[in-house]
Amino acid sequence: MGYNSILKSGRLDRRLFLSLVVGSAFLSIPAAWAQNFPAKPITMVVPFPPGGPTDLVARVLAQKMAEQMGQSIVIDNKPGANGNIAAVAVSKAPADGYTVLYNTSSITLSPALYKNLSYDVQRNLAPVALTAVVPLALVVNASLPVNNVREFVAYAKANAGKLSYGSAGNGNVTHLAAYQLVSSQGLDATHVPYRGSAPADVDLVAGQIQFMTDTINSVMPFVKDKRLKLLAVTTSKRMSLFPDAPTLDETIMPGFEAGAWQGMMVPAGTPAAVVQKLNSEVIKALNSSQVKEKLAVQGAEPLGSTPEAYGAYIKRELARWAAVVKATGVTLE
Repeated sequence: MGYNSILKSGRLDRRLFLSLVVGSAFLSIPAAWAQNFPAKPITMVVPFPPGGPTDLVARVLAQKMAEQMGQSIVIDNKPGANGNIAAVAVSKAPADGYTVLYNTSSITLSPALYKNLSYDVQRNLAPVALTAVVPLALVVNASLPVNNVREFVAYAKANAGKLSYGSAGNGNVTHLAAYQLVSSQGLDATHVPYRGSAPADVDLVAGQIQFMTDTINSVMPFVKDKRLKLLAVTTSKRMSLFPDAPTLDETIMPGFEAGAWQGMMVPAGTPAAVVQKLNSEVIKALNSSQVKEKLAVQGAEPLGSTPEAYGAYIKRELARWAAVVKATGVTLE
């Protein structure tokens, strides 16, 4: 029965009729809105400075997605506080899909590290897709008399208390992964936090520190010119770039996997159809040969997932790193 028939029947007064018309019109807006998405440029907020490993991957994806969707994607770098400044900004943005966060694994470390976070990753943000991972690599100073992981562990035990390892900062994944290695093997080594990977790599090459688990794209130049020795990678499978480098999983830490993974999120409440549209464009971009080639150059491995799978992954990582952080005793303001 149509609206006019209902009115004529006398079973519905005019005010109720008008409220139904207006209500149904509003209900149809999200669907139409999602169908036309994107109708204007999208802002992709990156939590780290321009030119860094996360920024480079984000720009590769943004460029390809913009080509696919016919709308520009503007990169907005908001570095600081282990990615939290950017996360807060996106969590407070309109939930319309036009502001997205290109996040890293730091988003699952922060809840355990920081006492007073002003956002909740599971309540204030919605997952779009897991995008890529930059593997970590166990690297040692070239002068160290070791050539594989087992020799390294033996050497470290024979020199208890004499070795030190660097990281890109307290509570960073480069710190926590190395801590797990040291702890699992019963090693006695000193942690030296730096302000980023670059200064830590310089000191590692110079011999001021002896080993590190750093992102592969940060140490790749030093490995290639033999200023550092690559002993293992932290992925579940060997990397195509360094097929001779074993994984920690297959050598001394069964089941271990860690990396500086990346993903995309939007403000909570973003329409499901918009989230799905963004997800499909991310997957399409990750499957393109152009993106695969550009990521390979940076040592990044493309991933891809559904929004639901990414949400489940975040939940598991939150629990995992909370336990590791608790064991380290690290807290940040």
